[in-house]
Amino acid sequence: MHIRALTPEDIPACAALLRRAAQDFILHESTPEDGAAFLAGQGEEAMRGFFGKGFAYHGAEVDGVLAGFIAVRERSHVYSLYVDRQFHRRGIARRLWETARDAALDKTLGPGHPGAFTVNASNHALPFYAALGFVPTAPTRDGIVRYNPMRLVLTPSFVDPA
Repeated sequence: MHIRALTPEDIPACAALLRRAAQDFILHESTPEDGAAFLAGQGEEAMRGFFGKGFAYHGAEVDGVLAGFIAVRERSHVYSLYVDRQFHRRGIARRLWETARDAALDKTLGPGHPGAFTVNASNHALPFYAALGFVPTAPTRDGIVRYNPMRLVLTPSFVDPA
């Protein structure tokens, strides 16, 4: 597995992966109309906008194939984390998270990071985020997809090791 920063050229592959993963793991809880709205708001055009707004994208490749990706907004909110079904149970999501977390904490990007991250986890991803230490901050919410607001606060020694 190889993890690297993604570029706008990777958007078509990311959008296709997101579409497959959302259909496999998320959209069964939504109406067809809400599912279509979700996919439209997460497609290639939307991703180009997210890149333009400075979202940090990292991808995991296995044998030259994009197996998963993560997008982080403003160095503190996990906006997207998807791994294709065929690559599950290989530690890819955890490695993507660790890479994105470490990049967000990088002191060369600006003033000190507060050491907190948020995510709106799908019901499918809830156990994964809980295993990372994220805790729910509100009950499950119904939007165009169901999600669970969560937060992780890192220890000060992790954020700013002495």
